[in-house]
Amino acid sequence: MFASLPNRRDLLTSGLAAGLALLARPEFVFPGQSDDEVLVPFENVPRSSPESLDWETLTEWLTPQDQVFSVQHYDIPEIDVSSFALEISGLVEHRKSLSLEDLRALPREDQFMTLECSGNGAAPGFSGAVYNSRWTGTRLAPLLKACGVKPGAVEVVFFGHDRKTETLRPGTPRELSVEVPFGRSLSLADATGLNPLLAYERNGEPLARRNGAPLRLIVPGWYGIANVKWLRRIEVRDRRYMGRYMGRDYVTVRGEKQGDEIMYVESSVTRMNLKSVIARVMRRSATDGRITLRAYGAVWNDGTPIDRVEVQLDGGEWQPATLDVEPLEPHSWRFFSIELSGVEPGRHTLVSRGIDKQGRIQPSAQDDEIARKKTYWEACQQWPREISLES
Repeated sequence: MFASLPNRRDLLTSGLAAGLALLARPEFVFPGQSDDEVLVPFENVPRSSPESLDWETLTEWLTPQDQVFSVQHYDIPEIDVSSFALEISGLVEHRKSLSLEDLRALPREDQFMTLECSGNGAAPGFSGAVYNSRWTGTRLAPLLKACGVKPGAVEVVFFGHDRKTETLRPGTPRELSVEVPFGRSLSLADATGLNPLLAYERNGEPLARRNGAPLRLIVPGWYGIANVKWLRRIEVRDRRYMGRYMGRDYVTVRGEKQGDEIMYVESSVTRMNLKSVIARVMRRSATDGRITLRAYGAVWNDGTPIDRVEVQLDGGEWQPATLDVEPLEPHSWRFFSIELSGVEPGRHTLVSRGIDKQGRIQPSAQDDEIARKKTYWEACQQWPREISLES
């Protein structure tokens, strides 16, 4: 899509910077980075593993395939595309079986969205499970409408081709082992109101097998677990679906204060929380023993408009960062940058926090929202970065 676009530096040197505003989805990443800046590595952070995001080498707003993570809880199925069929059944007037060609013949739409594993950032070595994409496919809501959802329907369940034997009530007289497909569900209101996409392409190319080929669900603003891969069947039901990844795993346990008592409440992992991260720190040569830093980062959430990002150096005052104006897609990450001048050589800690238009502030690890959370899912806490500067 972007192969013919000039890069930012070429635009600047040729005097065509004014045309940059026309490139709504540019190829470059972190605009404003200049040739005289040198990367400052993060301390105590392992290098990114293959097939995960490497913030320090990322060069595109839409994440390249070699930096795209994948998580699967069952097997990675082998699917014959020529015989593939998506079944829509349950409480509908008209059941449907749609081949990939049938789906491609339906109205085609793009959905720009940053997809993140809900545990991303729960540990220093697990920080690359997020990526940004242009997903292409057809919308779910018109298909449900064409099928005719019957009265009494409350839930839409999405089943994948991937399967596994699960043991229920292990170690009890009622222990039971059954083979089940991977599944997640949306309420009927969410299945129609969130405008989910049945996606068969990412960034203009067919989905990779490990990322859900030939068809997967894309739910704008929801964590990766809800975006069911290797989609096989959509079933409309009159009661809640409570598979393992709805009712047992991907359930956040968090303490809530009720008067003088802390009560632990369980909730399903669904919408993405507000999150920002300093992706890389660059430096210039020291002047009079002090150094100018420039920090670059990204912020994302469930689609709620972002108001601002602030950055703190060594526990000092929060300083406003500059949010990039373009690209601007509600469900995709936005990049930001900030210049920090007069920094002395030595060890330093930088951290960012996002703030949305509803006044929500990205929490720190000490805030109750994080400190009272007993599970690692929904890891949206502020993400301190440590660096060491030589003069």
